[in-house]
Amino acid sequence: MPYVLLAAAIAAEVGGTTAMKYSEGFSKLWPSLITVVGYVLAFALLAQVLKSMSVGTAYAIWAGIGTAAIAAIGMLFMGEPASAAKLGGIALVICGVVLLNLGGSH
Repeated sequence: MPYVLLAAAIAAEVGGTTAMKYSEGFSKLWPSLITVVGYVLAFALLAQVLKSMSVGTAYAIWAGIGTAAIAAIGMLFMGEPASAAKLGGIALVICGVVLLNLGGSH
């Protein structure tokens, strides 16, 4: 169950961050509200995950997968360039998360 909640926390954070891009510095109401709700939900869910998962593992997964997802969204939907360095960085972030999980953190 913690991984389901963690996936929901990641989705909420990614949704909030994506909406932040469209809020234009919090000058547009709906994207701004979606940003706030997304982040409140993300942290509430992450707090629940931390009841049964180590903070290092949970945060690494949350931040790493969130970062990779936002970078991919930027490249796929927002016209950001997809360089070899950026793609390699995303791969390294994902590898780091996998290594932390294989390291036996609970």
